Amino acid sequence: MLVFITLFNSCDVVKRVKSNEHLITKNTIIVDDKVNKEERVNNIIVQKTNSGMNSLLGFPLKLHVYNLARPNIDSIIDAKVLSDSSKVRWKTKLLSKKQFDKEIESRKNFNSWLKRTGEAPTIYNEDKTIKTVNNLRKYYYSIGWFDNEVTFEVNKDSTKRAQVTYNVVKKKPYFLDSLNPIISSPLIDSLYPKFIKPTLLKKGEQYNEQNYENERERVTNYLRNAGFYYFGQDYIRFETDTIDTNHKVNTDFIIANRLIRTEDSTRVAPFKIFKIKEVNIFTDENFNNQDKAISDTTVYKNYNLYSKEKLRFRPKALTDAVFINKGDIYTDLARSRSLRYLNDLQMFRYPSIEYIENPEDTTLTANIYLEPKKKYALSLDLDVSQSNIQTIGFSVTPGLKIRNIFRGAETLEISGIAAIGASKNRSDDVSSFFDINEFGGNIRLTIPRLFTPFNTDSIIPKYMSPSTAINISTTSQQNIGLDKQTLSGLLSYNWSPSRTVTNTLELFNVQFVKNLNTSNYFGVYTNSYSRLNNIAQDIGYITSNENLSIPTEANQFINDVLNENTSLIPEDEDFKTVHNIEERKQRLTENNLIFSTSFDYKKDKRTSIFDNDFSIFKWRVELAGNLLSNLSEVFGSSKNENGNYEVFGVAFSQYFKTEIDYIKYFDLGRNNVFAFRSFAGIAIPYGNSNSIPFAKSFFAGGPNDNRAWTAYNLGPGSSSSTNEFNEANFKIHLSAEQRFSLFGNLKGALFVDAGNIWNVLDNVTDDRATFTNLNSLKDIAVGSGFGLRYDFDFFVLRFDTGFKTYDPSEQEGSRWFRSYNFRNAVYNIGINYPF
Repeated sequence: MLVFITLFNSCDVVKRVKSNEHLITKNTIIVDDKVNKEERVNNIIVQKTNSGMNSLLGFPLKLHVYNLARPNIDSIIDAKVLSDSSKVRWKTKLLSKKQFDKEIESRKNFNSWLKRTGEAPTIYNEDKTIKTVNNLRKYYYSIGWFDNEVTFEVNKDSTKRAQVTYNVVKKKPYFLDSLNPIISSPLIDSLYPKFIKPTLLKKGEQYNEQNYENERERVTNYLRNAGFYYFGQDYIRFETDTIDTNHKVNTDFIIANRLIRTEDSTRVAPFKIFKIKEVNIFTDENFNNQDKAISDTTVYKNYNLYSKEKLRFRPKALTDAVFINKGDIYTDLARSRSLRYLNDLQMFRYPSIEYIENPEDTTLTANIYLEPKKKYALSLDLDVSQSNIQTIGFSVTPGLKIRNIFRGAETLEISGIAAIGASKNRSDDVSSFFDINEFGGNIRLTIPRLFTPFNTDSIIPKYMSPSTAINISTTSQQNIGLDKQTLSGLLSYNWSPSRTVTNTLELFNVQFVKNLNTSNYFGVYTNSYSRLNNIAQDIGYITSNENLSIPTEANQFINDVLNENTSLIPEDEDFKTVHNIEERKQRLTENNLIFSTSFDYKKDKRTSIFDNDFSIFKWRVELAGNLLSNLSEVFGSSKNENGNYEVFGVAFSQYFKTEIDYIKYFDLGRNNVFAFRSFAGIAIPYGNSNSIPFAKSFFAGGPNDNRAWTAYNLGPGSSSSTNEFNEANFKIHLSAEQRFSLFGNLKGALFVDAGNIWNVLDNVTDDRATFTNLNSLKDIAVGSGFGLRYDFDFFVLRFDTGFKTYDPSEQEGSRWFRSYNFRNAVYNIGINYPF
């Protein structure tokens, strides 16, 4: 493959380069005799090489695609087809005139597509090279090397290729020395000692032009938040002096007076501090009622609320969302916080704030315009599906959203689900049709403040956009798995201390799961049944022509084995397998009651969807069962036969669980991104539990995890489990992915995934599935592969191929690259990136 690419590259790369032209194959920047590979510096080059030219394989794919196009396609078609009347007659008889015209048009369109998709060769241009030289001079000048020198050399060869080398000599840098303020407005001059303390222009530091820009922005923000409503960055300028200063920079920090323009004159005046005289909230502004008169006026805590219809909101609900207060000095911060909070309420369309100067004094009137959204919103989702348990299924999910339900800007959302399906296999009634069903409902109330009996404003002020969510849901399933009924309730608080940080406290999260059809366990988990049946046949418990009936004979066989009423003894592997099957069966068929409290912390530094240089840190901690355990002890509740407390006949779960997730993106330039993810989680049962509920366990594998294994198929540990769902209570996962552009919206990726799940500090006794010490890390599975992604702008369609690179389920010494081939590969289709 490498030889083919090399030959293809060498023979075809200059195909469209004219005899008097040269293709740029390499750009090199040498700074003080050292090659500079910094992305920031190399991006200054105006004429970059074709993409892929300097990659690992040196294969410019886009250039080759472009070279496949014919530069004179119209002339070729005219010469070879249209000018030959006999050929035209023959083809029009064979294809018809319309089809012949379409064929000619398709050839032209395909040729145009090759040009659009490909990349024209980068031909050496001396003017652009000189422009790069000038840009390099400007760049090094901007960071303190005022006397730098930049030259270039071009090495052209007989194969129409050229390499350009830029040589930079920086010489001695300049350093900041004095900062002399020249401030025209007395009020601003009086604040100078305060706002200059955190200055970015520090004496002794090397000159950097960007620091001056950042300082201008910093001071502007300070002054606009200090009441100077009309202040802007244009009023700040810096004048530097480097003449006979021994490489030192002396700076005049100049802040001019305000420039006031009227229709027929312009004058200057000192800046003044403006205060807020009135705050008016227009609660129902829209295009249809713009000519209507105000009919409802309310004054609440120095806020004037105006409505053209009856006021829909309680005044406090609106004033709590406004940070602009009567009598305060003007600040940009109050304005931005108000807009953010009003948008977070999701009650209004594009809220806006307008300030009007009062000519008689230095005050402003703040007018806030709100256009309420419709009170009711309906939704309806329909779905047709097929799965491994049903031939066809239909579901409907209706929803109703009610805004401002209690006049406090609250949102009530009511949704339901109704689904029916036809099962593929029914042992009890083959003729049943649409025997699968699921019904459920959900009610969620969102309150735009912390709903507590205590005043929390001093701890979580309203600028953090606090909110409360109360959620109740229930579902019931029939002929799906073990036929579960679930009931859950949630009380959670959410707030954002800063733009990047979000906190969520789930004060109470109650989940009750009841399994109605536990006798169908082996009908659902058929792999466990097959192993159990094979053992029964192997030891002669049944003949090779018989099968254990479900559930009677299967359960009886388990009891006989564990009570040592068969030929198996505890030291036998088959005995251990039966024990593990029973252990798993008990855990997955027991009813669950989970009463937990959790806290989530998320710090997301991504500034926009286009940001490819950021990090995300997430941490979650959860405690379950402590309150119920303490109450059971206080009231002297009795324990069941297993030594566990019960509530409503169900042993509640008690555990500690925590997760840490860190994602980091590195923007390498030219649509190349390196992404990394690390995850670790553990759930430890204690007190009233010796295992973790299935819903709270960890699993490995799948399109967003280790992509060389299907979901739930990896682990635990080195065990070669054939369970339908493999899960455990401890997990480690690492992923690294190099993403790059192929052509157009088609992206490529190379990835490595590593990790596994284990059981730790619970009731699982299989050594292969448990994490005992650091030696267990040798059971970390490694998958690698490649992927293709197509960016549709609003989502990314992803196709990944994962290969088992290191498989811990294999014998030691035979784990590396044992199944590294396309036959054993796992193919994943996903939406958006895996992390």
